[in-house]
Amino acid sequence: MTIQIKKEIELIKEKIRKHDYSYYVLSQPLVSDKEYDDLMLRLQLLEGQYPQFRTDDSPSQRLSSGISPGFKTVKHKVGMFSLDNTYSIDELASWDERVRKGLGNERIYEYVVELKIDGVSANLTYSKGKLIVGATRGDGQMGEDVTANIKTIRPIPLVLAGKDIPDFIEIRGEVYMEKKDFSQVNKERVDNGEVLFANPRNATSGSLKLLDSSIVAKRHLNFFAHSLGAYQNHSINTQWDFLTRLKGWGVRTNTHSALCRNINEVIAYCNMWQQRRDELSYEIDGVVVKLNDLAQQKDLGFTAKSPRWAVAYKFAARQATTELISIKVNVGRTGVITPTAELKPVECSGVVISNATLHNFDEIERLGLREGDRVLIERAGDVIPKVVKVVEQKGRKPYNIPVKCPACGEKIVKEKEEDVAYRCINSDCPAQLERALLHFASRDALDIEGMGEAVINQLVSLKLLKSLADVYKLKLENLLKLELFKEKKANNLLSSIEKSKQQPLARLIFALGIRHVGQKAAYTLAEEFSDMQKLMQARLEDLDSIPEIGQVMAGSILNYFNLKQTRKLIQDLKDAGVNMRQLPGNFKINKLTGKTVVFTGELTGFSRSEAEELVRRSKGMPGSSISSKTDIVVAGVNAGTKFNKARQLGVKIISEKEFREMIR
Repeated sequence: MTIQIKKEIELIKEKIRKHDYSYYVLSQPLVSDKEYDDLMLRLQLLEGQYPQFRTDDSPSQRLSSGISPGFKTVKHKVGMFSLDNTYSIDELASWDERVRKGLGNERIYEYVVELKIDGVSANLTYSKGKLIVGATRGDGQMGEDVTANIKTIRPIPLVLAGKDIPDFIEIRGEVYMEKKDFSQVNKERVDNGEVLFANPRNATSGSLKLLDSSIVAKRHLNFFAHSLGAYQNHSINTQWDFLTRLKGWGVRTNTHSALCRNINEVIAYCNMWQQRRDELSYEIDGVVVKLNDLAQQKDLGFTAKSPRWAVAYKFAARQATTELISIKVNVGRTGVITPTAELKPVECSGVVISNATLHNFDEIERLGLREGDRVLIERAGDVIPKVVKVVEQKGRKPYNIPVKCPACGEKIVKEKEEDVAYRCINSDCPAQLERALLHFASRDALDIEGMGEAVINQLVSLKLLKSLADVYKLKLENLLKLELFKEKKANNLLSSIEKSKQQPLARLIFALGIRHVGQKAAYTLAEEFSDMQKLMQARLEDLDSIPEIGQVMAGSILNYFNLKQTRKLIQDLKDAGVNMRQLPGNFKINKLTGKTVVFTGELTGFSRSEAEELVRRSKGMPGSSISSKTDIVVAGVNAGTKFNKARQLGVKIISEKEFREMIR
């Protein structure tokens, strides 16, 4: 009887190992979760009744119900060195040059590139194919023995599979948490009133240090193997060979790893994954580059703390934690009061962040923000930094929405109860005027070069500008009163102001800052009505009948032109000589018609805004960023990251000369 029980236990153990391999290594599950759980329950039942047949390498030992007394330290047979970091392509190329010189200029060499998983390093020690120790990296020489917790991670085999297994081997890798599992863990912590984890890496690190392995098991930690430590009685010649063998032994590796023949292929890989990182179900923070040949690795050796044969190319960090010093409020050009977080300066995504958007007052309430809290901020790409959540509640007083405009002292209100935004409805509010003037003079509007924020602030303070039309009343003596203004600078600004009078009607409509009317809508209105007077006389049904103009926008346009101060403004602009008509274009349908066009680099024949206007007049649409929906990229001098992304996505790239030919 006992012999049959032992055979059944061994059979169940073998089945579970097979299913673990199929699910975690091959990503091809052979059974349902229910069937898998039934096997595990049967194994636990039999081992409970016949404990003499329970072994340390049994799959049931992943789930420990006891509390460990603590973690002892273990020494790694081969040190777990940290990697030097590179933060730019130039630094990566310089590292490659050092590798080339270290190997001798005539040596042939290649690299293995692997995604740098944002997790926690672990060292797995196998003896005779069985996992005997799972340890953290620690200080690189000594780590914490977290074997009980490591055994709860299902992608980590307790017994290596296949043949040709080393007698002894240290397999290094990254323990991490999938994004969905991280969200679930934080959701549970919210329900339990616990402090949230800042990111998946912190959640992983905290989980590995838990003393109760049954809790660790519920966190669904994951694992990718990537590096080789000490080993005996085996022949491994290259990193690529090692990764291939790992899969045969049932150890999970990352399928996105690649073998590169030279540094140019490495750079292309890095650029690709910097753009595609959000496609993954887990977080990465860069790429690890390793010399492929182990003998060449040995030749290059180590510095005091890092291997010379490997390096990390780090993506710019997109999250950081810092202190919320205060909540400031700004007044926009339409009177909207917007809260902004003033932060203790912190580096994030390659830049130092000291302010972040809070969107609106409802967002402050949702996040439970208080001045003094420690918060998590996020900056993805070129997006304005935002506050994601409170990491540690340190503030004492709940935030109160202000009742008065910070710029003029007048009462702020919600125009409608269902509105999210609070507004200052004082038309003489100086902050609204400054924002309106800044928009009026911006590159996409009337493009008045030299009229930036500092200049506008001074002109408003000196009461030289009380409306948009006052821009055209400025004289040389007015400008010479401003700081850092000499005659040449003043004349340049006056010349730019004069030139702005001839901008197309579409730009003027956009410059007025009508609520809900962006560049595309402004161009549509200019094409539809061709004259400012006709637009001012348009009825609601006239506007609503235009496909691109919805009911909300139509109502906003009608309300704007019904205002007495708007009619006065338009008349003042007209008297100043500002163009009020959409000049007929000489363009016929061409190769840009219906296309989305993005410009990158410096154009020599015209300004960026002039080039975008030509696209609009060709019935095309200028774009600001590259995506799969971009039709054409026009590359000027010193084209940057947009050029590289267009190449990766296979978007058509043309020169400025070709662009000129297209618009003829």
